[in-house]
Amino acid sequence: MNTELRIPDPDGFYAALLAAHEGRSEAQSADLNARLVLLLANQCADQAVLLACIRAVAEEEHSTSPHPA
Repeated sequence: MNTELRIPDPDGFYAALLAAHEGRSEAQSADLNARLVLLLANQCADQAVLLACIRAVAEEEHSTSPHPA
């Protein structure tokens, strides 16, 4: 899993991603994100890398969520 920044124009990519969500409902945005993830996963085409990415994001989300006192 490569975690180094490799996008030539990350700000431009982020702006395009935000623009794709403009005018969409929360449900439509979630659907757009799901379709985008599947298209990008297909471009990667390496299931081991994809599963490692899922684990990394799930662990990161779990470790950054607030813990009840």
